[in-house]
Amino acid sequence: MTSDLHTLTTVERYADCSRRQFLGGALAATAAGSLLGASATLAEEGPSAPKRKIKIGLVGCGGRGSWIASLFQKHGGYQIHAVADYFAPVAEKCGDALGVDKKRRFSGLSGYKKVIESGVEAAVLIVPPGFIPEHASAAAEAGLHVYMAKPVAVDVPGCRRIETAGKLATQNRRAFLVDYQIPTDPGNIEVVKRVRQGAIGPLAKIMTVGTSGGHIDPPPTGNIESRLQDGIWNYDIALGGSWGVSYDIHAIDAAVWLLGKTPVAAVGDSRRCRPNPNGSSHDVCSAVFHYADGLIHEHSGQSLPTGYHNELSCTALGTHGYAVLNYGGKARCQPRKEEPFTEEVVDLYPAGAMRNIAVFYDDITRQRFENPTAKRAVDGCLTCILEREAGFRHGRLTMEELLKENRRYEMDLHGLRV
Repeated sequence: MTSDLHTLTTVERYADCSRRQFLGGALAATAAGSLLGASATLAEEGPSAPKRKIKIGLVGCGGRGSWIASLFQKHGGYQIHAVADYFAPVAEKCGDALGVDKKRRFSGLSGYKKVIESGVEAAVLIVPPGFIPEHASAAAEAGLHVYMAKPVAVDVPGCRRIETAGKLATQNRRAFLVDYQIPTDPGNIEVVKRVRQGAIGPLAKIMTVGTSGGHIDPPPTGNIESRLQDGIWNYDIALGGSWGVSYDIHAIDAAVWLLGKTPVAAVGDSRRCRPNPNGSSHDVCSAVFHYADGLIHEHSGQSLPTGYHNELSCTALGTHGYAVLNYGGKARCQPRKEEPFTEEVVDLYPAGAMRNIAVFYDDITRQRFENPTAKRAVDGCLTCILEREAGFRHGRLTMEELLKENRRYEMDLHGLRV
């Protein structure tokens, strides 16, 4: 399954843009928008000054959900009309902070349905990825615009459901955007442009890294309610896909963005080595992805409190140079025996989200519904799932075999409040 190459041709289209265009928050958002599939008009005109308020509903009011809702408010073009969270106190607290009418604060598993029915134009989904395919599909089928966190699914059926929902949104002229940050950064954008123009020669090898300190993995309770908060769901494949899917996907998405394609196979290994593990996720992984054209892609991941630095990066080795896409640190393109291009990646966690929020507003108000992030998000998620499944099997697995198996990871929802 290969990526939509619309983003590749868009990058080529803007190859002559000056570096000056990529500096500053608003213009950086314009550059990011072009790479996310916005049209030439957006690049020429810049991001829209808010002309009207788009009524949005927030589903998932925890740490990131409430934080990203504040960024939607800061943008100025959105009205947060309704909120929902499985936990009623969390929804109430978020509703208080955002000034949402108490009648439009919902909780329980069906809270997202009430948000969809509340009169919103767009749904913002910041929930564990095991729930995203169901929520995104329902929102798209209701004719809403959809903004969602990554990853978009935990298994192949979920990825297929997201792909269908994205196509439906485009068909119905609705925006459908997945919030990845690395491809919005001006330095990363410039590196990708130079690599695609041949600055480091034909690519020979890709290396991606995802290292983090992990979270707590407490003992299970009577049901999974206790694992729906504080990032604990990262340890449960049915809820979060595993750390290799929920965290490492930033680095792997960067590779998918750069290459515009997915691997045909992976050889992997992984293991669970944290003390007293309770969830099903493994803690360390190593994989080699193979591509149809012979390109080799090595991936290394870990989620242990080792004190080792956190990293999300993608390094491309060419025949006469190398390039690095980064979540933090520096973006770099180093042709052999030539002056390098380097640029600091600054505050990407908030800056990337703000750029995506601006692009989402422009997509809606300027009626641009190509929605390229939907297909790329599915491709990146499938690549991570391929790595996870190959690692669990301690061997080789092809993408064709993975898709044919179509394995579903079911969440155990017994005892949860509807």
